[in-house]
Amino acid sequence: MSGVTAEVTAVLDGPQREIRFSQPTDDWLYEFGDTPLPPYIHETLEDGERYQTVYSRPPGSAAAPTAGLHFTPDLLFALREKGVIFETVTLHVGLDTFKPVEAAEVSQHTIHTEWASLSTATARRINEAKLAGGRIVAVGTTAVRTLETGALRSAGITGSLQDISARDAAGETSNMCPWKPVSAFEGPTDLFIYPGYKFRAVDVMITNFHLPQSSLLMLVSAFAGQENIKRAYETAVAEKYRFYSFGDAMLIL
Repeated sequence: MSGVTAEVTAVLDGPQREIRFSQPTDDWLYEFGDTPLPPYIHETLEDGERYQTVYSRPPGSAAAPTAGLHFTPDLLFALREKGVIFETVTLHVGLDTFKPVEAAEVSQHTIHTEWASLSTATARRINEAKLAGGRIVAVGTTAVRTLETGALRSAGITGSLQDISARDAAGETSNMCPWKPVSAFEGPTDLFIYPGYKFRAVDVMITNFHLPQSSLLMLVSAFAGQENIKRAYETAVAEKYRFYSFGDAMLIL
């Protein structure tokens, strides 16, 4: 690590800074760096692999897609034996995923931007499944955000959720492109999903129990309905389910 210097090249929102290093840092980051953890985990993990899904690749996320932590190689094998087909998408989770929504009006919150990728081959197989009447089960809010971004791009729909919802209500948009439900893409997404959003790609969701005031809780409320989520969380508290990253999950049909 000798001789490495860092220069702040941009001051971003809050405590965030853009930094340029004098030489590649991958090797010593893996050797000396710590895994970023949610603010409610106060101890350093002895084994960083505990905060990785069995299918995590490529590197880039600042947080784990925690719904995927429930899957083991044996479980994936058993599901495949039953005919479940798995496809992968990529979304590099940013640290702002833990940032609470503080705006007085949800619509005024500026959602963080994350880098995502939906390959051409994966998009084609998802489209084939949708058009054949199959259901798309998204494992985690990260997969949801990626797939719904692909669906909006396929349908040629852009703009804020308020704009999209108004156009939906006026009948100016379709649920999805009838011959291509999702489009392949690679790049940033700033899709903010909260109640009022019309889902176009995802039929079923597996997700953990999320922090209050989080954009993730708003996403699952948009999918299942606010009252349904409220009842589910009340049951989870009464039954002493575990919440957050290493907690239990729910299957939303």
